[in-house]
Formats: sequence, structure tokens, C-alpha cells
Amino acid sequence: MGTLQSYISEIESDIYQIRRQLHKYPELSGEEVKTSALVKEKLSEYGITYKNGFAGTGVLGIIQGKKPGKTVALRADMDALPIQETNEHDFVSEVDGKMHACGHDAHTAMLLGAGYVLKQMEEEIEGTVLLVFQPAEEASPIGGSGPMMEDGVFAEYKPDVIYGQHVWPGLPVGEMGIRDKEMMGASDRFTVKVTGRGGHASMPHEGNDAIIIANQMISSLQTIVSRNINPLDSAVVTIGKIEGGHRYNVIPKEVTIEGTIRTYKPEVKQKIKERFHTILNQTAEAFDAAIDIEYLDGYPATINTPKYAQQARNTAQRLFGEQATPEIEPALAGEDFSRFLLQYPGAFIWLGTQIEKASEQMPLHDPGFQLDERALPMGSRFLAEVALDTLQSLLNQEG
Repeated sequence: MGTLQSYISEIESDIYQIRRQLHKYPELSGEEVKTSALVKEKLSEYGITYKNGFAGTGVLGIIQGKKPGKTVALRADMDALPIQETNEHDFVSEVDGKMHACGHDAHTAMLLGAGYVLKQMEEEIEGTVLLVFQPAEEASPIGGSGPMMEDGVFAEYKPDVIYGQHVWPGLPVGEMGIRDKEMMGASDRFTVKVTGRGGHASMPHEGNDAIIIANQMISSLQTIVSRNINPLDSAVVTIGKIEGGHRYNVIPKEVTIEGTIRTYKPEVKQKIKERFHTILNQTAEAFDAAIDIEYLDGYPATINTPKYAQQARNTAQRLFGEQATPEIEPALAGEDFSRFLLQYPGAFIWLGTQIEKASEQMPLHDPGFQLDERALPMGSRFLAEVALDTLQSLLNQEG
């Protein structure tokens, strides 16, 4: 542990510099060309072998220990969001309308830091560690993890366990959020176009008001969670956008509704999806309207493997103390790491990055989002340690 911490100290300034460089020049999903180039530059500088071109800009770093063993993968996402930053620090985004408002700049920097440490220790490593730099996490419903696997990111080196880590503004520095099962939710999307008949506001009987129809649909959709889903199961149906109408005295012909459905359990998701289509189609029929439904199955729920969630918890407590892993509730936000967990056992962890003035902390995806950089070396150390601990645990199981 002492040796590993000394390597973290060596690379600490680099971790900060990489994060700030990425923050200043964010790239959206599928556009991570310069980000990917920086990752490859640093991997080369650290002497880490890599392969690239997965899902376009994805990169796989490969650290082969000098002793035989199993394989552990560590993943970081790289893409930014189409958000105009409102912060005033000296490394704000210099790209108009783009910002690292979800901390992926920090994820990339921390994984590079962990890679440096593990490379220095390769003589002692029993097995292989994969560094997965993933594009397009924000590009739901396709994302980047699925396309990376389709492109053969694990064709040569198949992970026995995979870990992902995400900065978390709801937790103070020094704490980590780890759950044995559900961490984050499935994130489906929908767009519904309702078509009635337009007309003059003073003669509603001659038209078929799409606003009234849409209003009935929205009200009815809210009954799915309240009346069709077990109260002990978590689910959300949210309408995020309504668009329709031209002016105050015109009955609109068309209204478009957009929203999202969030769940944990597959059977709950399927139930909501069925009721969603039934309610919309029958309401349209009752009002003699036409309807067009686009339903996009998004990321599945992020469900940890209990065994490796406990492994991550053990590592975190050994490094930062027993108080470092408080009881937490899961979140219904979506996460593309979920598709890795459908194929390989592992765990997704939240790293506490709350700024010192907690009352001023903005949430993820906010134009004023900030994080406490003191957490970044801790995140790098955790990733390196959990990889080593897991490789040792896998070796012990074999023995």
C-alpha cells in the first residue's frame, strides 16, 4: 500500500492537469477524437500497450502482469454534454455549448492515473488489468458500451470482473457509494404525436382538440405507477416536453409529447411499457384521434454483482476507513455501464466529490456543476487497489 500511494503521489499533478485539459475542450458523444488522442498519448507516455477504434473513439489499455492470473477491467467514459457552462474557474469550457457536466473528464483522468500506478507495479501483478475508455455514454439509447463490445473490445482479453466509477456530488470527499444490487435505473424514452383536427377556438365542435386529448393521455399515464405497480417497486413516468398549438384562438391539430420511463426490475419495466401503449392507443381511439408512438428502450438498469460490490466495499474501507461506505439509496438515472454488467460480473461505484460549500453544490448535468478535485487521486488509488485486490481474490478462489 505504501508503494502504491507513492506512485499516486508521483502522478497526482498529472491527474489534475488531464482533467482540466479535458474540461476546457469537451467533446460530445461520438466526437471524442481529441479526447481519445490525449488518452492514447498518455498511455504511450506511461508505457501502456493499447488498442483503439472501438465504437469509433474508444480505447483499450492493456497491463499484463508478469505473473499469471485472471483479468479485471476498469472503465471510464469520455464524452461531454451539450450544455453551456456557467462556472467561472480558470479552466471553464472553451467550446461553446459543450461542457463536462457529468464528470467524465474526471473519470478519464482517474483511470489514466490508475493505469500509471498499475504499470509501475506490473512485476507484482498476478493477471491482467484492462483500461476501458468508453465513448458515447450520454448517447442513449445506443450508447458506447454495447458498440465497444460489438467491435471486439474484449475479444482477446475477456474480463472476469469489471468495475466502473462515477463522481457523485451527493457524497462528501472520502466517501463512496456502493450497493450490493441496484445502483441505477433503466432509462427508456418516448415521443408521442397526437393528431386531431384543427379549428377556430370559438367552434370546438368542428375540430378535435389535440391539446385536450394529450392532456387526457398525460393524466392517465400517471395512473400506471400509482395504480398498476406495486408500491414497493420503484418506477417513474415523467413527461418532460409538450409542444403544440399556434395561438390563443386556434384549436391545434397536433401535439407532441416527450418523456421518460425509469425502473429497476425488468418485469416492472415490461408492465409499464404494456400499460403505456394500451392507455395511449385506447385514449386516441376514444377521442377519434390518430397517434404515432416512438418508444426507445434505453439503458438497462445497473445491477451490481453482490460479491464484487462487497469486494469494492472491502477495498474502500481498507483505504479510507469503515465510515467511507455509508448506506445509500439507488438512483433512477440511467448509466451505459449497465450493458457491461449484463455480460460480466462486477460493480459500479459512486465516488464522493461534493464541494466544500455543500449548499452551493450543483447536481450532475447542471451548467454550474463542479467537483472537489481532492477526490481524484483517491479515485485513482481506489481503482488501482480494487483491481489488485480482485485479482488476488480470484487467484485465491482458484487455489
